[in-house]
Amino acid sequence: SHPLYPTELRARAVPPLYGETIGLLDQEIEVKIPLPASAGIHERLANIGFTVSMPRDFEANTVYDTADFSLRKSDMLLRLRQSGLKGILTWKGPEVPGPHKSRPELETTVGSLETLDKILDQLGYRPFFRYEKYRTEFEEANRHGGKITFDETPIGEYLELEGPGGWIDETARKLDFSPRDYVVASYGKLYLDYCADRGVQPGNMVFASPV
Repeated sequence: SHPLYPTELRARAVPPLYGETIGLLDQEIEVKIPLPASAGIHERLANIGFTVSMPRDFEANTVYDTADFSLRKSDMLLRLRQSGLKGILTWKGPEVPGPHKSRPELETTVGSLETLDKILDQLGYRPFFRYEKYRTEFEEANRHGGKITFDETPIGEYLELEGPGGWIDETARKLDFSPRDYVVASYGKLYLDYCADRGVQPGNMVFASPV
C-alpha cells in the first residue's frame, strides 16, 4: 500500500525545547510555586542568571470538552490560547505520577482563533472554562535546561519552572525553594480550590478589570 502523504509532507517528531520526547509526543515537565509575596522575584531570578526572554503579556485561555466531559474523564485537556496576536492550540494527555507535573503535550500555532473555535464546535467540543493571566518568561543566557515563567493570575502569583526534573529541583533550590513548595495542580484545579476555600461559586478565572 502507498502512504497517504509523500515523505516530505509527513509529520516529523521534533525534539522539544524543554522537557522530553516520549515516542512521537513531547513530555511537559513542570511545577508551579505560589508566591505569597512576589516583590523582588525579578532580582532573585537575575541573581541566578535569568533574564526576560518574553516581556509581560496577557493570555486568554479557553478549555474545551464534549457535553459529557469525555476529555476530562480521560485526564486530557484541549485548550485554545490567545497570547498577544498569536493563537495556540494545545492538547495534553494523562498525567504521569511523580514529584513534578508530567504529561504528554502537543501544540501548534493557529491562524484564526475564531475559525478554529467554529471547527471545534462542529466537532462537538464546547468551551467550558476560561482563565486569564499575565505571563513574563525568563531564560538563562545559554538557554540551558529550561525556562521560568512569572504568572499573575486572578487567584495569585506563581512561578512556573518547566524543564527536566533535575533542572527544576536545582533551579528551585537556587531560588530558596524546595519540593515542599511545589504545586502540580492545573490552574483550573487551583481555581476550584480557591473558590471552595472562600465559599464562592466557581465560574471563570478572569480578571474583574485589566491589571
